[in-house]
Amino acid sequence: MSVSKPTHLAIRRAAAALLHDRLVAFPTETVYGLGARARSSRAVLRLYAAKGRPRFNPLIAHVADLAHARRLVRFDERAERLAHRFWPGPLTLVLPRLAGAAVSRLAGAGLSTLGVRIPDHPVALALLRRIGEPVVAPSANPSGRLSPTRAGDVARTLGGRVAWILDGGACRVGLESTIVDLSGPRARLLRPGGIAREAIEALIGPLAGAGNEIRAPGMLESHYAPRARLRLDAASAAAGEAYLGYGPLPALPDDVPALTLSAARDPQEAARNLFAFLQTLDRPHIRTIAVAPVPPDGIGLAIRDRLARAAAPR
Repeated sequence: MSVSKPTHLAIRRAAAALLHDRLVAFPTETVYGLGARARSSRAVLRLYAAKGRPRFNPLIAHVADLAHARRLVRFDERAERLAHRFWPGPLTLVLPRLAGAAVSRLAGAGLSTLGVRIPDHPVALALLRRIGEPVVAPSANPSGRLSPTRAGDVARTLGGRVAWILDGGACRVGLESTIVDLSGPRARLLRPGGIAREAIEALIGPLAGAGNEIRAPGMLESHYAPRARLRLDAASAAAGEAYLGYGPLPALPDDVPALTLSAARDPQEAARNLFAFLQTLDRPHIRTIAVAPVPPDGIGLAIRDRLARAAAPR
């Protein structure tokens, strides 16, 4: 495993590793992605194995521009509108897969649809332009565990299973992309994320619920989980617990480690800090992390989604 700053030389070498079916972790605006060459079934299988990810859980194809996206999936008027407004950015569109799409069927979990996005990060875009083809890139962590927003998180949890880690610093958004399914007549919100539901509905109208079928990442009931259990909507914490607040911290016992997602109750700041702060509080002697309530407005909906899945039975 090599960890390096994203110099031009490092990006060239990382692209070469991808083209040889090796795995590369790189920063996006959302979280760090674990990249594999999308057209190579061998590389995709390596990715599933490295993460311990079930193969029925489809992957998202990352591309450098809209022209590349149009070679993979069939766009309709809704998709064009969203892509022109939010790409590059933290939005994944699930659309009908084209017959000649350069993405392994294993990456799409055998579905007739494919999730596609253009990340809004200079390192990710430079890598994608260098390789010149789609890269599937779920979060660079063991399946079901906390997503990484720093290169050190990747090195600690995946270690030797990754050929290269490009260290681009902390991720700006801190939560995975919003996923919208446009493969049918009714648009569906499969996963809340870095783009607020309200912003999407303002462009294409109301979004239906996700349903029960696994059509995109982040839909498993238990996901994004630290080692410790989570206790949600907690006003305080008891001895032996840690506390993750939202707003000013309450009075707590001296032995309770505590952080606040945002003292100013800024949901964007809270999203940016969520996974990193859970990583920090997830200490060996802490069995439970008590978490303050976060309003479900805007990106707060995505924060609550991640917390609910992290707290679900495992």
